[in-house]
Amino acid sequence: MQEEIRIGEVTLNFKHYSGVDLYSDGAIENDLLDIVKNYRKEEYQKIIEERANWPILYHLSDQRANIVEWIPMDPNAKVLEVGSGCGAITGMLSSKAGQVVACDLSRRRSEINAIRNQDCSNVTIHVGNFRDIEPDLPVDFDYIFLIGVFEYGQGYIGTDNPYEKFLRMLSRHLKRGGRIVIAIENRLGLKYFAGCAEDHLGTYFTGIEGYSPDSVAKTFTRNGLINIFKKCGMNDYHFYYPYPDYKLMTLLHSDSYLPKFGELQDNVRNFDRDRMVLFNEKHAYEDLIKDGMYQDFANSFLVILGPGVDTIYSKYSNDRVDEFKIRTDIAIDRAGRKIIKKYPLTEAAKEHVFGIRDAYLGLVEKFRGGDLEINDCQLDEKEGCAIFSFVNGVPLSSLLDEYIDKDDIEGFYALINEYYRRIRYKENYPVSDYDLIFSNIMVNGPIWTIIDYEWTYGKCIPAKEQMWRALYCYRLEDRKRERFDPKPIFNRIGITEKEIQVLLDEENAFQKYVTGNRKSMVEIWKEIGRKVIVPKEVTLEAQNAARPADVIQIYIDEGYGYSEDESIFPEEQYDEKNTVNLDIRVNSDCKVIRIDPAFTSCVVTIVDASWNGTTISEGGADIDIYPVNGQWISDDSFVFNSDDPNIEFRLTSNRLSIQERNHLKVTLLTTLIPRNAADAIANSIPQMTGFEPKENIIKKIGKKIISKRDELYYKDDEE
Repeated sequence: MQEEIRIGEVTLNFKHYSGVDLYSDGAIENDLLDIVKNYRKEEYQKIIEERANWPILYHLSDQRANIVEWIPMDPNAKVLEVGSGCGAITGMLSSKAGQVVACDLSRRRSEINAIRNQDCSNVTIHVGNFRDIEPDLPVDFDYIFLIGVFEYGQGYIGTDNPYEKFLRMLSRHLKRGGRIVIAIENRLGLKYFAGCAEDHLGTYFTGIEGYSPDSVAKTFTRNGLINIFKKCGMNDYHFYYPYPDYKLMTLLHSDSYLPKFGELQDNVRNFDRDRMVLFNEKHAYEDLIKDGMYQDFANSFLVILGPGVDTIYSKYSNDRVDEFKIRTDIAIDRAGRKIIKKYPLTEAAKEHVFGIRDAYLGLVEKFRGGDLEINDCQLDEKEGCAIFSFVNGVPLSSLLDEYIDKDDIEGFYALINEYYRRIRYKENYPVSDYDLIFSNIMVNGPIWTIIDYEWTYGKCIPAKEQMWRALYCYRLEDRKRERFDPKPIFNRIGITEKEIQVLLDEENAFQKYVTGNRKSMVEIWKEIGRKVIVPKEVTLEAQNAARPADVIQIYIDEGYGYSEDESIFPEEQYDEKNTVNLDIRVNSDCKVIRIDPAFTSCVVTIVDASWNGTTISEGGADIDIYPVNGQWISDDSFVFNSDDPNIEFRLTSNRLSIQERNHLKVTLLTTLIPRNAADAIANSIPQMTGFEPKENIIKKIGKKIISKRDELYYKDDEE
């Protein structure tokens, strides 16, 4: 075998290659090779969206490189990447460093790496086991990267104490003052408790319960890693916490800047395999954050061994078109103060970042003499970023949440009124911040400061429209915020239903403008088609006994399954005639609406139902109604011989008109009956024959059910 070849500008070294690939993702690697041979990097996102395949997303997504992109690096730095795989990280390191030496077990993966990064003249890839390659490596690296590699130390190194030996081996190749960077899953990551399978073995709770001695990979707790570092004499270590994990990171926190209450919302995604949802991770994280325990339950770690860096927080906004891809950092300056920096991630985004200074000057002039401060903005052309002061205080959104949690609606509306009063100052001035949402305002006593005004335009946006968008974004972020009804606010400030529809269209157009119709990670997750399994909640008998039988409960499934924590107990309840009118509001991601009409056996009649104003019974809205544990007894009624009756409204038809915000209005007539009576009714219904199982229990709204002796069959209205 030829010891060294070149693919483009990249050198491949096979001196230590055994001739057999010892690590492989299987046939998908042939697809990856075909893609990198025939498509440009700019086309990868389109392929990811079209293929809807986890390995393709994992290997080709530009968001994979976020985990190293933020790390400050001298342009002449010498870098070693161990376990370079298909090159998702290699290309980024090449753009940041002077020289990159990569190592990987697989020839096929190294070829994929070389082809996708063939313009990188500073990259050499060694193919083979690291233990064999290591003696030939230089000893003057500034950085050594192990991204998703350290957990395989036993396979790389073997022998007793392989992880300590691995680190000692690596440290021999660092120059004085150099750094080792490790990205790895947390063995006690909250996602594993909540129902995600262990990343490497695909089994539930394996890491939590403890790995077997022969596990192919082994991850660690925070303290477990620290113990390994100390055994190696490495006492200079710095922990960072990639979120939702290191693979597709969007946020990075540190011990010097931990997450704030309500900040971690992107929890349910699990691209590589199906998962359970045992509890609401967002709410669990909020309590862990409040109790100072986030570090122990973060899903992933990134550790820098060696001298620390100034950056203590990073947020990526690179799921956008190139013109708007940016990174926001919080760093410590020479005086020990926190400062905020916004960096363009592409050449095209420089104009956007540098334009924030003009937005600052315009907003300062608009609110001069008013009650809103604007966080100062300066430009650093040498570093290529916009710099802002760090503002102390509490986000307005968090203050509003406190009122919701206390059920203090009066206090909530008072704070909303104060927001509206302040933003109306010089309302007709031709400069407006489109993104003047609650989370972008920091409150410190009487001082309210706008901290992020990236989307400021030289035109007048009426304050009532800014109020609408602030409330829209606020309620969209967390379902618990739907406890309050914004209609009274809209009525008071004069926003009509027609205007709301126009504003929704504008918001949709804005999102498309920013993303260029790029699919979000949530949309890609849905198309990959992983299942979310929600085990049946077990309710204590005492809780059942304390709950009234005629209470209504509503669940919303947005593709993640049902969550007990996010279910709704509507204010509307049955009147003296056992009738209730429900108005259920859902967003465009909703797949199923489930109504539990009671907590005992009953007969339920759908008196009326409409979707976005169109009466379902007239066939205008194509929705499936599914009495999950009940039986149809007429064309609009069913009986439930269960203490947990539930009705699903399935929004699955391609013909159904779904908007950004939707209304399902349902009028129910519910009669509670003894269980033996419900059993008698259910048993008296003739068995249906000759149809697929789901057709035995699903009624298609807009079609009539025709009873015919001992069978039921569907007949189109038109017939």
